[in-house]
Amino acid sequence: MVRCGYTPGREGGKEAAVRLVVEGASCFRGDRLVLDGVSFAVPAGGAVVLTGPNGAGKSTLLRVIAGLKRLDAGRVLFDGSRDFAGQVAYLGHRDAVKPGLSVLENLAFAARIGGGDAAAALEGVGLGALAGLPARMLSGGQQRRLALARFLVLGAALWVLDEPTVGLDAAAVARLGAAFSAHRASGGIVVASTHVDLPLKDSLLMELGSGAEAPAGLRPERHWSERREQGGRAPGLL
Repeated sequence: MVRCGYTPGREGGKEAAVRLVVEGASCFRGDRLVLDGVSFAVPAGGAVVLTGPNGAGKSTLLRVIAGLKRLDAGRVLFDGSRDFAGQVAYLGHRDAVKPGLSVLENLAFAARIGGGDAAAALEGVGLGALAGLPARMLSGGQQRRLALARFLVLGAALWVLDEPTVGLDAAAVARLGAAFSAHRASGGIVVASTHVDLPLKDSLLMELGSGAEAPAGLRPERHWSERREQGGRAPGLL
């Protein structure tokens, strides 16, 4: 088991309070141990980027944090509570866009729950001019942007995203980066998986391993900005 801590940042000269705690998280997929005693903590305004090969456990860990998969051992706390479903916004590999509804109508339910401005959220992801268009007419990248717009209306403090930049062009990635920055500035947290560079400054990089002989676990942490400086930047993004 490898434990990976997150050094809290400072706000106004004070240490930022820890909001997300993953403690001893262990999880099986069938008879395979995917997560083995994963532990880490993230302060207000923090961000964690999960990397690793396919099958390493990234999606499993994200689903555990989002409350969509039960742990076999360990616990996840947000603001000291196990019951934080109303504080989480989750995006998986599927965009969950309803093709028969308009682009704006696809945000209506999330906007009612979170109280956000659906029209403003569409402008934020560059889809304002397409608000009345049936969602089935959107390209794959546009559907991904529509799915990300839900985060802007839900008002959730914890954003959990599985490969959020899939299908996005450079301009959309830049908008996502701006949304990440605004969310973190308000004390929110971002946890995301990726195989490419993400627009998340000063985030903690967690590399998950995989393989029959090595169940997924956290390797020594590095900040994502340090990986870029070391030549790890993926081509074609920003």
